[in-house]
Amino acid sequence: MSNFSFEVIKQDPTTGARAGVLHTPHGDIETPIYMPVGTQATVKGILPRDLKEVGAQIILSNTYHLFMRPGDEIVKKAGGLHKFMNWDKPILTDSGGFQVFSLAKLNNIKDDGVTFQSNVDGSRHFITPERAIEIENNLGADIIMQFDQCSEYGADYKKSEKAMKRTLDWLDRCYNYHKVETQALFPIVQGNFYSDLRLTSLKNTIPYAKHGIAIGGLSVGEPKPMMYEMLDLMYPHYPTSVPRYLMGVGSPDCLIEGTLRGIDMFDCVLATRIARNGTALTSKGKVVVRNGMYKEDFTPLDDECDCYCCKNYTKAYLRHLINTGEMLGGMLLSMHNTAFLLRLMRNLRKAIIGGYTMDFVKEFYEKYGKI
Repeated sequence: MSNFSFEVIKQDPTTGARAGVLHTPHGDIETPIYMPVGTQATVKGILPRDLKEVGAQIILSNTYHLFMRPGDEIVKKAGGLHKFMNWDKPILTDSGGFQVFSLAKLNNIKDDGVTFQSNVDGSRHFITPERAIEIENNLGADIIMQFDQCSEYGADYKKSEKAMKRTLDWLDRCYNYHKVETQALFPIVQGNFYSDLRLTSLKNTIPYAKHGIAIGGLSVGEPKPMMYEMLDLMYPHYPTSVPRYLMGVGSPDCLIEGTLRGIDMFDCVLATRIARNGTALTSKGKVVVRNGMYKEDFTPLDDECDCYCCKNYTKAYLRHLINTGEMLGGMLLSMHNTAFLLRLMRNLRKAIIGGYTMDFVKEFYEKYGKI
Protein backbone atom coordinates (compact mmCIF):
# COMPACT_ATOMS: atom_id res chain seq x y z
CA MET A 1 0.00 0.00 0.00
CA SER A 2 1.30 3.45 -0.96
CA ASN A 3 2.29 5.94 1.72
CA PHE A 4 0.56 8.61 -0.37
CA SER A 5 -2.91 8.98 -1.85
CA PHE A 6 -5.09 11.83 -3.05
CA GLU A 7 -8.85 12.07 -3.16
CA VAL A 8 -11.00 14.79 -4.66
CA ILE A 9 -13.88 15.57 -2.30
CA LYS A 10 -15.70 18.07 -4.51
CA GLN A 11 -15.13 19.80 -7.83
CA ASP A 12 -16.81 23.07 -8.72
CA PRO A 13 -18.91 22.44 -11.86
CA THR A 14 -18.37 25.90 -13.34
CA THR A 15 -14.60 26.27 -12.77
CA GLY A 16 -11.55 24.05 -12.32
CA ALA A 17 -11.59 24.54 -8.55
CA ARG A 18 -11.56 21.39 -6.48
CA ALA A 19 -11.34 20.43 -2.82
CA GLY A 20 -9.32 17.38 -1.89
CA VAL A 21 -7.24 15.57 0.71
CA LEU A 22 -3.64 14.50 0.24
CA HIS A 23 -2.66 11.69 2.61
CA THR A 24 1.03 11.61 3.65
CA PRO A 25 3.11 9.76 6.27
CA HIS A 26 3.03 12.85 8.52
CA GLY A 27 -0.64 13.64 8.21
CA ASP A 28 -3.39 14.72 5.84
CA ILE A 29 -3.32 17.95 3.84
CA GLU A 30 -6.64 19.52 2.92
CA THR A 31 -6.49 21.18 -0.48
CA PRO A 32 -6.43 23.75 -1.95
CA ILE A 33 -3.62 24.76 0.36
CA TYR A 34 -1.12 27.57 0.82
CA MET A 35 2.20 26.26 2.13
CA PRO A 36 4.39 28.63 4.21
CA VAL A 37 8.04 28.64 3.16
CA GLY A 38 10.75 27.80 5.68
CA THR A 39 13.81 28.28 3.47
CA GLN A 40 16.45 27.48 6.10
CA ALA A 41 14.31 24.91 7.96
CA THR A 42 12.40 27.72 9.67
CA VAL A 43 9.56 29.97 8.57
CA LYS A 44 11.11 33.38 9.22
CA GLY A 45 9.79 35.05 12.36
CA ILE A 46 7.21 32.41 13.31
CA LEU A 47 7.51 29.72 15.98
CA PRO A 48 6.41 26.22 14.88
CA ARG A 49 3.87 26.35 17.72
CA ASP A 50 2.35 29.48 16.21
CA LEU A 51 2.38 28.02 12.70
CA LYS A 52 0.19 25.22 13.98
CA GLU A 53 -2.06 27.70 15.75
CA VAL A 54 -2.75 29.60 12.51
CA GLY A 55 -3.50 26.36 10.66
CA ALA A 56 -0.36 25.48 8.70
CA GLN A 57 -0.68 21.91 7.44
CA ILE A 58 2.61 21.63 5.56
CA ILE A 59 5.71 23.79 5.21
CA LEU A 60 8.51 24.00 2.68
CA SER A 61 12.26 23.96 3.07
CA ASN A 62 14.92 24.68 0.50
CA THR A 63 17.31 21.97 -0.61
CA TYR A 64 19.98 24.31 -1.98
CA HIS A 65 20.23 26.39 1.18
CA LEU A 66 20.22 23.36 3.49
CA PHE A 67 22.86 21.67 1.32
CA MET A 68 25.01 24.77 1.83
CA ARG A 69 24.25 25.13 5.55
CA PRO A 70 24.26 23.01 7.69
CA GLY A 71 24.66 20.26 5.09
CA ASP A 72 22.32 17.39 4.26
CA GLU A 73 24.47 14.88 6.16
CA ILE A 74 24.06 16.91 9.36
CA VAL A 75 20.28 16.93 8.91
CA LYS A 76 20.33 13.18 8.26
CA LYS A 77 22.32 12.58 11.46
CA ALA A 78 19.77 14.69 13.35
CA GLY A 79 17.07 12.25 12.24
CA GLY A 80 15.82 14.19 9.22
CA LEU A 81 14.18 17.57 8.84
CA HIS A 82 11.13 16.72 10.95
CA LYS A 83 13.26 16.06 14.03
CA PHE A 84 15.89 18.68 13.21
CA MET A 85 13.33 21.51 13.08
CA ASN A 86 10.78 19.95 15.46
CA TRP A 87 7.93 19.87 12.95
CA ASP A 88 5.74 16.76 13.03
CA LYS A 89 3.50 17.66 10.08
CA PRO A 90 4.30 17.20 6.38
CA ILE A 91 7.31 18.92 4.80
CA LEU A 92 8.07 19.58 1.13
CA THR A 93 11.56 20.30 -0.19
CA ASP A 94 12.31 21.72 -3.61
CA SER A 95 15.27 20.28 -5.52
CA GLY A 96 17.42 23.39 -5.28
CA GLY A 97 17.40 23.77 -9.06
CA PHE A 98 15.92 27.25 -9.08
CA GLN A 99 18.46 28.53 -6.54
CA VAL A 100 21.36 26.90 -8.34
CA PHE A 101 20.38 28.84 -11.47
CA SER A 102 19.32 32.12 -9.84
CA LEU A 103 21.61 32.60 -6.82
CA ALA A 104 24.88 30.90 -7.62
CA LYS A 105 27.53 32.15 -10.02
CA LEU A 106 27.28 29.52 -12.70
CA ASN A 107 30.32 27.99 -14.24
CA ASN A 108 28.63 25.47 -16.45
CA ILE A 109 25.31 23.77 -17.16
CA LYS A 110 25.63 20.50 -19.01
CA ASP A 111 23.36 17.56 -19.63
CA ASP A 112 25.16 15.65 -16.89
CA GLY A 113 24.61 18.30 -14.20
CA VAL A 114 25.47 21.77 -12.99
CA THR A 115 28.81 23.15 -11.79
CA PHE A 116 28.32 26.26 -9.68
CA GLN A 117 29.87 28.50 -7.07
CA SER A 118 28.24 28.79 -3.64
CA ASN A 119 26.63 32.12 -2.82
CA VAL A 120 27.67 31.52 0.81
CA ASP A 121 31.42 31.00 0.65
CA GLY A 122 32.35 30.78 -3.02
CA SER A 123 33.08 27.04 -2.87
CA ARG A 124 32.60 25.07 -6.06
CA HIS A 125 30.07 22.26 -6.36
CA PHE A 126 28.77 19.84 -8.96
CA ILE A 127 25.19 18.64 -8.67
CA THR A 128 23.61 15.98 -10.85
CA PRO A 129 19.95 14.92 -10.78
CA GLU A 130 21.01 11.87 -8.79
CA ARG A 131 22.93 13.96 -6.26
CA ALA A 132 19.95 16.30 -5.86
CA ILE A 133 17.72 13.32 -5.02
CA GLU A 134 20.35 11.96 -2.63
CA ILE A 135 20.38 15.31 -0.79
CA GLU A 136 16.58 15.33 -0.62
CA ASN A 137 16.58 11.72 0.60
CA ASN A 138 18.95 12.77 3.40
CA LEU A 139 16.74 15.73 4.32
CA GLY A 140 13.80 13.35 4.62
CA ALA A 141 10.84 15.52 3.58
CA ASP A 142 7.52 13.89 2.72
CA ILE A 143 7.35 15.49 -0.75
CA ILE A 144 10.43 16.13 -2.85
CA MET A 145 10.99 17.77 -6.24
CA GLN A 146 12.93 16.63 -9.26
CA PHE A 147 16.06 18.55 -10.30
CA ASP A 148 14.99 20.85 -13.12
CA GLN A 149 16.21 23.75 -15.23
CA CYS A 150 14.01 26.83 -15.11
CA SER A 151 14.56 29.16 -18.08
CA GLU A 152 14.17 32.83 -17.19
CA TYR A 153 11.21 34.98 -18.26
CA GLY A 154 12.00 36.43 -21.67
CA ALA A 155 14.25 33.56 -22.76
CA ASP A 156 14.00 32.80 -26.47
CA TYR A 157 12.38 29.69 -27.88
CA LYS A 158 15.58 27.76 -28.48
CA LYS A 159 16.90 28.31 -24.96
CA SER A 160 13.52 27.52 -23.41
CA GLU A 161 13.21 24.32 -25.45
CA LYS A 162 16.67 23.16 -24.42
CA ALA A 163 15.91 23.75 -20.73
CA MET A 164 12.56 21.96 -21.06
CA LYS A 165 14.11 18.91 -22.74
CA ARG A 166 16.92 18.81 -20.21
CA THR A 167 14.34 18.94 -17.39
CA LEU A 168 12.62 15.89 -18.91
CA ASP A 169 15.93 14.01 -19.17
CA TRP A 170 16.77 14.90 -15.59
CA LEU A 171 13.29 13.82 -14.50
CA ASP A 172 13.91 10.32 -15.82
CA ARG A 173 17.21 10.17 -13.96
CA CYS A 174 15.66 11.48 -10.73
CA TYR A 175 12.78 9.02 -11.00
CA ASN A 176 15.08 6.02 -11.54
CA TYR A 177 17.42 7.01 -8.71
CA HIS A 178 14.73 7.73 -6.10
CA LYS A 179 13.87 4.60 -4.07
CA VAL A 180 12.55 5.94 -0.74
CA GLU A 181 8.89 4.95 -0.51
CA THR A 182 8.14 7.35 2.34
CA GLN A 183 8.92 10.29 0.03
CA ALA A 184 6.72 11.32 -2.89
CA LEU A 185 8.65 12.63 -5.90
CA PHE A 186 6.87 15.36 -7.89
CA PRO A 187 7.99 16.02 -11.48
CA ILE A 188 8.08 19.64 -12.72
CA VAL A 189 6.53 21.00 -15.91
CA GLN A 190 8.64 23.65 -17.67
CA GLY A 191 8.51 25.28 -21.12
CA ASN A 192 8.59 29.00 -20.31
CA PHE A 193 5.74 30.91 -22.02
CA TYR A 194 5.68 28.93 -25.26
CA SER A 195 2.41 27.01 -25.56
CA ASP A 196 3.76 24.07 -27.54
CA LEU A 197 6.71 23.62 -25.17
CA ARG A 198 4.43 23.70 -22.12
CA LEU A 199 2.08 21.09 -23.55
CA THR A 200 4.98 18.89 -24.67
CA SER A 201 6.52 19.11 -21.22
CA LEU A 202 3.21 18.35 -19.52
CA LYS A 203 2.47 15.36 -21.78
CA ASN A 204 5.91 13.83 -21.18
CA THR A 205 5.88 14.59 -17.45
CA ILE A 206 2.53 12.94 -16.65
CA PRO A 207 3.85 9.33 -16.73
CA TYR A 208 6.13 10.27 -13.81
CA ALA A 209 3.38 11.98 -11.81
CA LYS A 210 2.60 9.06 -9.49
CA HIS A 211 1.85 11.21 -6.44
CA GLY A 212 1.61 14.76 -7.76
CA ILE A 213 2.75 17.18 -10.45
CA ALA A 214 4.37 20.60 -10.14
CA ILE A 215 4.19 23.59 -12.47
CA GLY A 216 7.47 25.51 -12.49
CA GLY A 217 8.71 28.55 -14.36
CA LEU A 218 5.64 30.70 -13.74
CA SER A 219 5.42 33.72 -11.41
CA VAL A 220 8.94 34.68 -12.51
CA GLY A 221 8.26 38.29 -13.47
CA GLU A 222 5.61 37.95 -16.16
CA PRO A 223 2.30 39.87 -16.05
CA LYS A 224 -0.31 37.92 -14.10
CA PRO A 225 -2.70 37.56 -17.09
CA MET A 226 0.10 35.77 -18.94
CA MET A 227 0.42 33.25 -16.11
CA TYR A 228 -3.34 32.71 -16.04
CA GLU A 229 -3.36 32.17 -19.81
CA MET A 230 -0.70 29.47 -19.46
CA LEU A 231 -2.65 27.79 -16.64
CA ASP A 232 -5.79 27.85 -18.81
CA LEU A 233 -3.82 26.20 -21.62
CA MET A 234 -2.60 23.36 -19.40
CA TYR A 235 -5.78 22.80 -17.42
CA PRO A 236 -7.56 20.33 -19.77
CA HIS A 237 -4.44 18.17 -19.90
CA TYR A 238 -3.66 17.76 -16.20
CA PRO A 239 -3.91 14.34 -14.59
CA THR A 240 -7.02 14.26 -12.40
CA SER A 241 -5.92 11.74 -9.76
CA VAL A 242 -2.98 13.63 -8.21
CA PRO A 243 -2.52 17.11 -6.68
CA ARG A 244 -1.20 19.92 -8.87
CA TYR A 245 1.34 22.26 -7.32
CA LEU A 246 2.00 25.76 -8.69
CA MET A 247 5.46 26.73 -7.46
CA GLY A 248 6.30 30.16 -6.05
CA VAL A 249 2.82 31.69 -6.04
CA GLY A 250 1.30 33.25 -2.91
CA SER A 251 -0.51 36.56 -3.38
CA PRO A 252 -4.23 36.38 -2.49
CA ASP A 253 -5.42 37.02 -6.05
CA CYS A 254 -3.02 34.45 -7.54
CA LEU A 255 -4.07 31.85 -4.97
CA ILE A 256 -7.70 32.36 -5.97
CA GLU A 257 -7.09 32.49 -9.72
CA GLY A 258 -4.82 29.45 -9.54
CA THR A 259 -7.42 27.47 -7.60
CA LEU A 260 -10.08 28.38 -10.17
CA ARG A 261 -7.74 26.90 -12.78
CA GLY A 262 -7.39 23.54 -11.07
CA ILE A 263 -4.33 24.09 -8.85
CA ASP A 264 -4.31 22.38 -5.44
CA MET A 265 -1.04 23.49 -3.79
CA PHE A 266 0.82 26.81 -3.63
CA ASP A 267 3.89 28.21 -1.87
CA CYS A 268 5.55 31.61 -1.63
CA VAL A 269 7.81 33.65 0.65
CA LEU A 270 5.62 36.72 0.06
CA ALA A 271 3.72 36.58 3.36
CA THR A 272 6.77 36.81 5.60
CA ARG A 273 8.92 38.92 3.26
CA ILE A 274 6.47 41.83 3.01
CA ALA A 275 5.71 41.48 6.73
CA ARG A 276 9.32 42.25 7.62
CA ASN A 277 8.99 45.42 5.54
CA GLY A 278 5.83 46.47 7.40
CA THR A 279 3.11 45.38 4.94
CA ALA A 280 0.06 43.40 6.03
CA LEU A 281 -2.51 41.49 3.99
CA THR A 282 -5.99 42.23 5.34
CA SER A 283 -9.59 41.52 4.34
CA LYS A 284 -9.78 45.09 3.01
CA GLY A 285 -6.51 44.99 1.10
CA LYS A 286 -2.89 45.70 1.87
CA VAL A 287 -2.01 47.87 4.86
CA VAL A 288 1.44 49.47 5.06
CA VAL A 289 1.62 49.96 8.80
CA ARG A 290 4.76 52.10 8.77
CA ASN A 291 2.76 54.92 7.18
CA GLY A 292 2.02 58.03 9.24
CA MET A 293 -1.74 57.62 8.91
CA TYR A 294 -1.60 54.80 11.48
CA LYS A 295 0.31 56.75 14.14
CA GLU A 296 -2.80 57.16 16.30
CA ASP A 297 -4.83 54.25 14.91
CA PHE A 298 -5.67 52.15 17.93
CA THR A 299 -7.79 49.62 16.03
CA PRO A 300 -6.80 46.03 15.17
CA LEU A 301 -4.91 45.35 11.96
CA ASP A 302 -7.87 43.38 10.56
CA ASP A 303 -11.19 43.23 12.42
CA GLU A 304 -12.08 40.02 10.58
CA CYS A 305 -8.97 38.20 11.77
CA ASP A 306 -8.67 36.27 15.03
CA CYS A 307 -4.92 35.67 14.97
CA TYR A 308 -2.77 36.54 18.00
CA CYS A 309 -1.59 39.76 16.36
CA CYS A 310 -5.06 41.08 15.58
CA LYS A 311 -6.55 40.04 18.93
CA ASN A 312 -3.88 41.79 20.97
CA TYR A 313 -2.29 44.69 19.12
CA THR A 314 -3.19 47.89 17.27
CA LYS A 315 -1.96 49.41 14.04
CA ALA A 316 -0.34 52.20 16.06
CA TYR A 317 1.71 49.72 18.08
CA LEU A 318 2.66 47.69 15.00
CA ARG A 319 3.73 50.92 13.27
CA HIS A 320 5.88 51.78 16.28
CA LEU A 321 7.57 48.35 16.21
CA ILE A 322 8.30 48.47 12.49
CA ASN A 323 9.58 52.05 12.53
CA THR A 324 11.90 51.40 15.48
CA GLY A 325 13.26 48.22 13.92
CA GLU A 326 11.96 45.96 16.68
CA MET A 327 11.90 42.34 15.52
CA LEU A 328 8.53 41.75 17.19
CA GLY A 329 6.91 43.89 14.49
CA GLY A 330 8.03 41.59 11.69
CA MET A 331 7.15 38.55 13.77
CA LEU A 332 3.58 39.70 14.46
CA LEU A 333 2.96 40.74 10.85
CA SER A 334 4.46 37.48 9.58
CA MET A 335 2.10 35.52 11.79
CA HIS A 336 -0.86 37.60 10.66
CA ASN A 337 -0.07 37.40 6.92
CA THR A 338 0.41 33.64 7.14
CA ALA A 339 -2.84 33.28 9.08
CA PHE A 340 -4.60 35.45 6.48
CA LEU A 341 -3.54 33.29 3.52
CA LEU A 342 -4.28 30.03 5.34
CA ARG A 343 -7.75 31.29 6.27
CA LEU A 344 -8.36 32.42 2.70
CA MET A 345 -7.66 28.90 1.45
CA ARG A 346 -9.79 27.27 4.15
CA ASN A 347 -12.71 29.53 3.26
CA LEU A 348 -12.20 28.94 -0.45
CA ARG A 349 -12.23 25.19 0.21
CA LYS A 350 -15.48 25.53 2.16
CA ALA A 351 -16.97 27.48 -0.74
CA ILE A 352 -16.00 24.77 -3.23
CA ILE A 353 -17.53 22.06 -1.04
CA GLY A 354 -20.59 24.21 -0.32
CA GLY A 355 -21.20 25.02 -3.96
CA TYR A 356 -20.75 28.81 -3.76
CA THR A 357 -17.21 29.21 -5.14
CA MET A 358 -17.76 32.22 -7.39
CA ASP A 359 -19.97 33.99 -4.84
CA PHE A 360 -17.11 33.71 -2.36
CA VAL A 361 -14.57 34.95 -4.91
CA LYS A 362 -16.73 37.91 -5.87
CA GLU A 363 -17.26 38.91 -2.24
CA PHE A 364 -13.56 38.59 -1.47
CA TYR A 365 -12.54 40.80 -4.38
CA GLU A 366 -15.18 43.39 -3.55
CA LYS A 367 -13.64 43.85 -0.10
CA TYR A 368 -9.99 43.21 -0.84
CA GLY A 369 -9.81 44.86 -4.25
CA LYS A 370 -8.72 42.93 -7.31
CA ILE A 371 -5.04 43.53 -7.98
